[in-house]
Amino acid sequence: MTVSAQAGDSNGNFQAKLGVTGVIFDDDTKSTTPPGLGQAQTNDTVIPTLALTYYLNSNWAVELFCCFAQVNVTGESGVLGGLGKLASTWVFPPILTAQYHFDGMGAFKPYVGAGVQWIHYFDEKSNIGGNVNFQDSWGFALQVGADYDLGNGWSLGVDVKKVWEDTKLTYSGGPFDGVVAKHDLDPLFVTANLGYRFNLSDIFGAREAAPLK
Repeated sequence: MTVSAQAGDSNGNFQAKLGVTGVIFDDDTKSTTPPGLGQAQTNDTVIPTLALTYYLNSNWAVELFCCFAQVNVTGESGVLGGLGKLASTWVFPPILTAQYHFDGMGAFKPYVGAGVQWIHYFDEKSNIGGNVNFQDSWGFALQVGADYDLGNGWSLGVDVKKVWEDTKLTYSGGPFDGVVAKHDLDPLFVTANLGYRFNLSDIFGAREAAPLK
């Protein structure tokens, strides 16, 4: 195994991006059981994020984007509106997209993508007594973004992802035992990032063929 210490490559096959992301929820309580309890909302938030991109060729790539965040659900109207903060949870919401990168524009490198998001909820807490469970959810994602090449593999970028998905909150125990709320999330992820692109072989080296005996 040989390892070469080389500078970043703006045309390399792997890219890592550290970003700051605003998560804006276009949420809506679709229904409650029992019905007519009102509306709730999920708070918008700003979080650090990491995106890892593997380039299949000069145009096509696959990106895995993720982070951890804590979100709160607050009553907005009706019975729920009078209860204030209803629940909180930590989320692990990776997004996997296939991307098409446009070329021929010099240092400006725009791209579009489509894929899926999975949200895993953990450490859920009810603020109205008893316990609460957030149902893990899947959603369809669209993406648009652009990088500006600074040279030697470094870049500055902006990225926007829109996801359509929902979840279900189920309360057990306490005064709201048996209450179920189906909730649209439909988050928008807006990211500013610093990227570094390189060739994986520069990190792991290239395995040389063994001599024939």
